[in-house]
Amino acid sequence: MQSKVKIVGLDCPNCARSLQNEINKLEGITNADIEFVNSSLTFESENPEEALMSIISLTKKLEPHARIYTEGKDNKNRKGLIIDVMTLTIGIILGIILLTCSMSKWLFWSLYVTSALLLGWKTYLKAANLLFKGIINENLLITISVVGASVISEHMEGLMVIALYSIGKIFEGLAVNKSRNSIEKLVRLQPEFANIIIDGKEKRVKPEEVKLGSTIVVHAGEKIPLDGIVLKGQVLVDNQSLTGESVPVQRKEGDEILSGGIVLDGTIEIKTTSEQKDSTVAKIMNLVENASKNKSKTETFISKITRWYTLGVVVIALLVLGIVWIVTKNFELALYRGLIFLVVSCPCAFAISVPLSYFSGLGNASKNGMLIKGSNFLDACAGLEKVAFDKTGTLTTGKFEIKEVESYNGLSKEEIIYLCALGEQNSLHPLAKAVCAACKGDLEKVENIHEVAGEGLNFTYQDKEYFVGRKDKNLKTTTIELYENNVKIGQIELRDMIKTSSRLACEGLNGIGIKTVLLSGDNQESVDKVAKEIGINEAKSQLLPQEKYEYIKTCQENGEKIGYVGDGINDAPSLTLANVGFSMGINGSPASIEASDVVIVDDNPQKILSAIKISRYTRKIVWENIILSALVKVVVLSLGAAGITGMLVAVFADVGVTLLAVLNSMRALKYNPNRREKMQKRV
Repeated sequence: MQSKVKIVGLDCPNCARSLQNEINKLEGITNADIEFVNSSLTFESENPEEALMSIISLTKKLEPHARIYTEGKDNKNRKGLIIDVMTLTIGIILGIILLTCSMSKWLFWSLYVTSALLLGWKTYLKAANLLFKGIINENLLITISVVGASVISEHMEGLMVIALYSIGKIFEGLAVNKSRNSIEKLVRLQPEFANIIIDGKEKRVKPEEVKLGSTIVVHAGEKIPLDGIVLKGQVLVDNQSLTGESVPVQRKEGDEILSGGIVLDGTIEIKTTSEQKDSTVAKIMNLVENASKNKSKTETFISKITRWYTLGVVVIALLVLGIVWIVTKNFELALYRGLIFLVVSCPCAFAISVPLSYFSGLGNASKNGMLIKGSNFLDACAGLEKVAFDKTGTLTTGKFEIKEVESYNGLSKEEIIYLCALGEQNSLHPLAKAVCAACKGDLEKVENIHEVAGEGLNFTYQDKEYFVGRKDKNLKTTTIELYENNVKIGQIELRDMIKTSSRLACEGLNGIGIKTVLLSGDNQESVDKVAKEIGINEAKSQLLPQEKYEYIKTCQENGEKIGYVGDGINDAPSLTLANVGFSMGINGSPASIEASDVVIVDDNPQKILSAIKISRYTRKIVWENIILSALVKVVVLSLGAAGITGMLVAVFADVGVTLLAVLNSMRALKYNPNRREKMQKRV
């Protein structure tokens, strides 16, 4: 049985990783996984309650300031911060007194030890507990530096190292928590209740208790708990938490409505079309919460090297100590240079900023209605060179209407529509839905239904064999043909409206150097017309699903990184094969959502452009952090080895750079992918 709890108070990903490894060693616990950025711990156990007690006990030993809880809000965060600040303040005051006033030796050492303990007792305790488990991390590096500075009588520097390190950790924690809180708002969409109609009266229940097909009521100011169809009423709905769009949308009788939105005015009755576990909100929460499990190559690499990095730092620091001792014949000087190396080389800047940058980018995308399933796919978006689009339901609305009906054997137009609808009544294809919607009256059952791949289907009605679909590949419009006993007796021409956002999406993609291509099963003339209207670079027509798949495969064999955008079941193979698969609509085909790497919540093609912009911006920030951290550390290490800088500069190179990298990472959460477009509109 899998369990999930919150874990707060961990200082860095290294601490989380070390604790995770130790939890997995506990008896009866498997697949323990700590997600540092979103403060979650998942584990599997046949006895979850007993396992959780063991985890809490172990956590208290290895991470005494961390807390685990399962329900409700954790009210100890602010209290713990206040205690930390008070302890640091007292420690700093004692340090100032002993370093500025004359006193006896025993009093000096008493105050010094007290000050050092107050400033860094958490660091020392963590270092000792982890070392006892055979784990070496940055807490041990700082502890050794403080002890070493005390041994060589660099008392002021010893206290300053632990004081600045602890202060830096507090600020790092505040910055990380601010980012976490911003992202957690994205998954606080789930309404707490639903007003269900039972025997003509409203009853407030939990959303998971509402069955499919029930009638619920939503009043002004309440969240919509479940997906459904509006039965009664007309309201404005705020869908910003779902799609990122700030303009409210109107919903009236007969309209589809998504869970998670907020009714701004009036009251509506809704017939539910999903249970809570299958609702839009549930899908979004699941995608966002699991996104951090799919890590990018950069993030995975940083994660792997930090496991051995700290041990390597200790070894190199000993080498520095040895070399300087041999050259200068001065042990205290050699020890001091070695301690500088330990402080500078702490891996916090890399270990925290890289995953936080990616998580901020994923959070930004989610906030704007793009659910990216992991930082690996975020990275992949940044590298795309071409984007291929399906046409129907992707660039067009997917809602067809009948333009013209032709009859070749004397049947009326209504009869042609009825016969076509008989065959199409069980199909989910947009063309089939349009024909069935235009048919008046109830549809009879037909027999011997047999699908013809890529063409249509055969069926038997009143002892006659019918085919509905498309056999003539030379037709220049979107047309459904009707055959009776292999003789064409009629056809229906349909038209589909192009989304207003499709042209803007393609123009934007072309503007940032990404080629666009249209892959469609329609005839060449229809496809060329759509491609020209919305500014697509290349158009391919009359393609079967497997031919779209082969096109993407060919592009990849030629070294191109290609994304594919689709919304139907037949798009699933292409979505899976593409470097990045974009599925249109959270309520689209489950197969396409499962196969895709990015889910666009509101069917807006412009979100493809936004996702790529966010991914490129995030990757830029990741490399800014890596280069900044590495450059500062190399410079300070070189100056320290030459005796130009001291331990205080080394602390800045560690804690200061880490804090700068964390703050820089948060820019990925605030980045507006539409900023330039909005400025142009104002002009």
